[in-house]
Amino acid sequence: MNVEQIRNIAIIAHVDHGKTTLVDAMLKQSHIFRQNQQVEDRVMDSNELERERGITILAKNTAIEYKGIKINIVDTPGHADFGGEVERVMNMVDGVLLLVDSVEGPMPQTKFVLRQAIERGHKAIVVVNKIDRDNRRPEEVINETFDLFVDLGATDEQCEFPVVYASALSGISGMDYENLTDTLEPLFEEIINELPSPAVDVDGPTQMQATLLGFDEYKGQIVIGRLERGSIRKGQQLTLLAADGTSRSVKVGQVYIHKGLARVEVEEATAGDIIALTGIDNVGIGDTFADPEHPEALPPITVEEPTLRMTIGINTSPFAGQDGTFVTSRKLRERLYREAEADVALRVEDADSSDQFTVSGRGELHLGILIENMRREGYEFQVSKPEVILKEIDGRKMEPMEVVDIEVSSDYQGAVVELLGIRKGQLQDMVVLDSGNIQFKYLAPSRGLLGFRQQLLTATRGEAQMHSLLAGYEPYAGVIQTNDFGSLIAWETGTATTYALHATQERGQMFIVPGTEVYEGMIVGQHIRDTDLEVNVCKKKHLTSIRSATKEETLKLDAPRQMTIDDAIEYLKEDELLEVTPKTFRLRKKFLNKNERARNNRQKR
Repeated sequence: MNVEQIRNIAIIAHVDHGKTTLVDAMLKQSHIFRQNQQVEDRVMDSNELERERGITILAKNTAIEYKGIKINIVDTPGHADFGGEVERVMNMVDGVLLLVDSVEGPMPQTKFVLRQAIERGHKAIVVVNKIDRDNRRPEEVINETFDLFVDLGATDEQCEFPVVYASALSGISGMDYENLTDTLEPLFEEIINELPSPAVDVDGPTQMQATLLGFDEYKGQIVIGRLERGSIRKGQQLTLLAADGTSRSVKVGQVYIHKGLARVEVEEATAGDIIALTGIDNVGIGDTFADPEHPEALPPITVEEPTLRMTIGINTSPFAGQDGTFVTSRKLRERLYREAEADVALRVEDADSSDQFTVSGRGELHLGILIENMRREGYEFQVSKPEVILKEIDGRKMEPMEVVDIEVSSDYQGAVVELLGIRKGQLQDMVVLDSGNIQFKYLAPSRGLLGFRQQLLTATRGEAQMHSLLAGYEPYAGVIQTNDFGSLIAWETGTATTYALHATQERGQMFIVPGTEVYEGMIVGQHIRDTDLEVNVCKKKHLTSIRSATKEETLKLDAPRQMTIDDAIEYLKEDELLEVTPKTFRLRKKFLNKNERARNNRQKR
């Protein structure tokens, strides 16, 4: 295919502004699917976790054809925790569609994803999505978007962005929001007319960078990237230039191009297209495939450094090995290092102990998704409380800071101010919205935001909406007192009873129900005070008559707190661990025995 007949674009936006829904509509209107074919909504979110959470985690590519032009489309994550996916995708596209909500306008993570495009010189088409909403404000949204381009240092050419108004859900668009067509044709026209074809060397020696990695049970590792120079054919001998400077000879197995959601095998692909290769193992993100006679490496893919780390180790609880398929340190190590190869924003290192590993990422969500995926794959392990990665710059201790945007009703503005105040948050702006809600903008240390989201939702009865974005590093802000509650700790191994839980619930909020198997040192609830308390949740009532035997059944228990893995990670304190198995997860103390905990506390003093 002639390079002039190709457009490589990424769709970028803040979370929930409609990227994946727009790709759905583009696929349907380009007749990729059969007329009678049943197609799921958000078809690009193929990962089980993506469907459950309603977010895009992994960048994925597809291709459609319009008027003889092939449009390779990459759907990217909108959450900053998965920014590594966005950063590397920008290396294989030539333009972007920036989606902004017609009501919300640019949001914190809009800034992050747009910055990646602007820094690489990409031109953008701004798509004002959800234009059919009653309280739309398109003119203001366009002005806010223009200001964002200017703030990010966009060139004059980049600031002269074309605007398309659309409703991805309805599959309609237009150049005038008062006069929309019932198709996405105006958007397709802007893509082929306004965004450039790939700037590549079709006749030069082969050169391609590994940008995304996949895995197929039968084909093995799948390497995806844009062919920058020359062509690649099936069975071709190439030199693989690794990011660490080493090189080796490799042979291409199969060559695929994208058509709709499918990969189509071809004998040869030419420069400019986004392709997939199989038959080559142990390829890393950023490695370059090159002609053996011209072994020239492309610039390495760079991403922002991780800001958070935690320890992941083998499960050492009394219940270890009951659920998991993969329970050894060797299996755990293989899985973590394999993840680091595919996710350039993740770092994995061997810890001091041979059965523990230090895993660093972009945020709690980034690490939480990794933990959830491993759990579903059959791994059993334990994780520590996440901690912020500090830096020393010019002899000063520096820590990561985040811009925090919170929208909440005026009834709870005092709670927001109080919670962020004790976390060293600095108020940057406060706006009263048309809805009557208050929008706060804070600058706060990442340390202060660990475990903050759950407390914010509790304090605002679930009403608050929060988004955060890394703002850079500033001098260490000092000790942060978050007034945490203590934990209720099981003091013996056994089965939790209704009788014991009824007596214990006065002490705090329970996490377990009757019949739960517990062990000594396991956390069974949250104490109402800021100290830990050992409790007996396995105690049984002595039976003296038939009447007393049935009395336990009438005891009323408060509903236990239902936790997700993300909630459990937020809950963790320095002396606690989260035990994760394929079937469940449990909070526990690092030292399970009461005497060992006391001895450790004395040593700390």
